[in-house]
Amino acid sequence: MPKRTPPLPIPVQRALRKLGSDIRDARRLRRIQTAVMADRLQTSKPTLRRLESGDPSVGMGVYATALYILGMIERLGDLADIAHDPVGRQIAAESLPKRIHAR
Repeated sequence: MPKRTPPLPIPVQRALRKLGSDIRDARRLRRIQTAVMADRLQTSKPTLRRLESGDPSVGMGVYATALYILGMIERLGDLADIAHDPVGRQIAAESLPKRIHAR
């Protein structure tokens, strides 16, 4: 019996579809043909189609390489940057000591 992966949360599905669509739009704006993009990605045209539709089975490395090809890789590195994490900063601020005692 094949192993089934649990369904992705709807917000994750939406985000992947948007990412794939944005990659497709960026490729088209740059006038890069699907065959050329697939070749640069070192993958097949069907995989590129799946990537551009936001398929979660496409590896993150393929998504990252697509962003690199399109000149957008630096944005990927900032996705989970703690400088852009208001929840993490709030938790850290709440755990600061109320008073500091001299030794």
